[in-house]
Amino acid sequence: MKTTMERLIGAARQRDPWLGRWLPLICAHAAGAPVLELGCGWGDDTAVLTAAGLAVTAVDLSDALLAQARQRVPGATFLQQDLCDPWPLDHAGVILASLSLHYFDWVQTQALIRRAAGVLGPDGLLVCRLNSSRDVCYGALGRLAGHRRIEPGLYHVHGSPKRFVSAADVDRLFAGWRVLHRRHRVSLRFGLPKALWELVLQPPPGL
Repeated sequence: MKTTMERLIGAARQRDPWLGRWLPLICAHAAGAPVLELGCGWGDDTAVLTAAGLAVTAVDLSDALLAQARQRVPGATFLQQDLCDPWPLDHAGVILASLSLHYFDWVQTQALIRRAAGVLGPDGLLVCRLNSSRDVCYGALGRLAGHRRIEPGLYHVHGSPKRFVSAADVDRLFAGWRVLHRRHRVSLRFGLPKALWELVLQPPPGL
């Protein structure tokens, strides 16, 4: 009999099968190098990556979610840490960051993007999703929804900092990066429509 968490995971996968379309490109860029997953949660995307034969090192802040991920994906390496702490890999062919890079102030967010570029090198691939400033169901109304503003675009939402990214923010964060894909999408992963940016990029040439 499936546990409640397993049922939730299965439902989320059916609602949000986003990663499959990028697997051929991810496999091509990994080419024997590891994949670093930032903010793996319960391991849903980790399972997709390892099923494709990729070596995955995944990190997350939550011990509870990591315990679920380790049970589901025993072939991956999981580590508990804050993303602002040093990452476990100095080099990766691909970095995956699905809805995990928007919990920080602007300076920290820029620093994480620069770090990703250094870990990837010019031939690496960053596949990421970011909260959109149009994500009204999950807090993008900001002060109108009663959320305290920390700085422009960053609010306390249910006790945690949460950033909502505009098209102009995307331009600023990834200035100089080679954009292979950039699209505003809506996901049903969490039940209600969630607006987000889906991005596939390579670090600036000459890095």
